[in-house]
Amino acid sequence: MSEITTATNATTTDATRESTTRSRGAVALTVARVVLALFFAFSAFAKLIAHETAIETFDRMGWSHGAMYLIGALEMAGAIALLVPLLSGVAAMAFAGLLAGASIVQLTLLDPVNAIMPALLIGLVVLIARERRDRTARLVALIRRRA
Repeated sequence: MSEITTATNATTTDATRESTTRSRGAVALTVARVVLALFFAFSAFAKLIAHETAIETFDRMGWSHGAMYLIGALEMAGAIALLVPLLSGVAAMAFAGLLAGASIVQLTLLDPVNAIMPALLIGLVVLIARERRDRTARLVALIRRRA
């Protein structure tokens, strides 16, 4: 009888430890989502108000101001979507693409040293997308039902 109790206690302890680890990870990724949303909203705002630094950057790349506004609008939409539970996984996947593009632009058109930041952020948004995959599946199912 004591062997069964010991085995049950060990299983319960392992499950509790695993749940605590999972909840800490979920909290960390929630904080990361909010911080990233603020970061992308700030970046988008600079583009949408045509801040001189944004204009200068797009001029250096040889891109139009229309591209600047489009990218700013996409960043703002993504920042908002990161905060909406049902959309956060899709937003994280979209940001992975945007950040890959930003890293390539830094490497080829701007300052190669600055390509590391978007490359590192890709890892973070991939973790967010993975953690939110159940909600992304729910969103896809909802869209399929309505189509």
